[in-house]
Amino acid sequence: MTPLATHVSVFLHERLPQERAASHNTCESYATALQLLFEFAARQLDKQPCQLNLEELDAPLILDFLRHLESERANSPSTRNIRLSAIKSFMRFVQYRVPSAMEQILQILAIPKKRSETRLVKHLSVDEMQAIVDVPDPATRLGIRDRAMLHVAYAAGLRVSELVGLRVDDVSLGSVVSIRIRGKGRKERSLPLWKETASALRAWLAIRDDAKAPELFLNAKGEAMTRWGFDYVLKKHVRTAAQRHPSLLQKVVSPHVLRHTCAVVTLQATHDLRKVALWLGHASVQTTEMYTRVDPKIKLEALNAVTPPHLRKGRFRPPDKLIAMLRAPMLCGVPNRANGVTVAKMTGVST
Repeated sequence: MTPLATHVSVFLHERLPQERAASHNTCESYATALQLLFEFAARQLDKQPCQLNLEELDAPLILDFLRHLESERANSPSTRNIRLSAIKSFMRFVQYRVPSAMEQILQILAIPKKRSETRLVKHLSVDEMQAIVDVPDPATRLGIRDRAMLHVAYAAGLRVSELVGLRVDDVSLGSVVSIRIRGKGRKERSLPLWKETASALRAWLAIRDDAKAPELFLNAKGEAMTRWGFDYVLKKHVRTAAQRHPSLLQKVVSPHVLRHTCAVVTLQATHDLRKVALWLGHASVQTTEMYTRVDPKIKLEALNAVTPPHLRKGRFRPPDKLIAMLRAPMLCGVPNRANGVTVAKMTGVST
């Protein structure tokens, strides 16, 4: 039997960050997927996770784990596929270290991804977004911080990891205030900010303590804001904003919804997918095309450029009741009751 602990440690601390140069978020996502798998396997095999062996992680157990994610943890098919990708990456690493487990690993690698529906991205209206950014109180320290965070997240269309990863030295306070963003896949981009967003950011920098953390946004303890901390702040302000805009009660507002909202507003203003892709940091315009399905107004330009076929003129005339009765199938001496038509009703003659 082959203990797992050593292989997992080398995979997370050497293979991903050093050999593959994976980002911190990728390493964290893979670690979470393996943690969920090992906890599930330990419960199924009635042992501690540190006692698991590689040979016990066979294809049937992985399939049971994937079903567990969807049925008990209510994960979406896309989340299920992300967890499966992490498991396959670990198994491809192990197959070179434990050649004797090759057949078992190949069965796991053959597990297919689950197809998922392509739904419209969720976003907010301009009024709903305005109601949310109006909630933080600019007379308090946390209110100034929250207002700046919400403005920057929405104006720049940031992923939550990009927002909490912003540093003080990433902000350029020149004639045009801009921020440098370290995006997904180590792609950096620089974005200008609205004057309103710049004012909110300057107000926060003016009262921000000289903390040891280099991150731009700090929590109440003076430490770097986490993605879960920002999610909590956002949901708190959404609940308050829903009192003014009840439509927010029908929506699940997450940090990524702010990014989608920025993309939709930018596309409506520019009608240029390439500009939206550059703004969001997409590697391909194909990723940005999903926003063209959200708002029918975006397609009006294409609709107006096409000449529709003409409609032939005519006026509808209801058929004569007597002729309609004669054309309908009838039994000998029995009126067609399926159509609810009788000679007596049409002619007014009593029988």
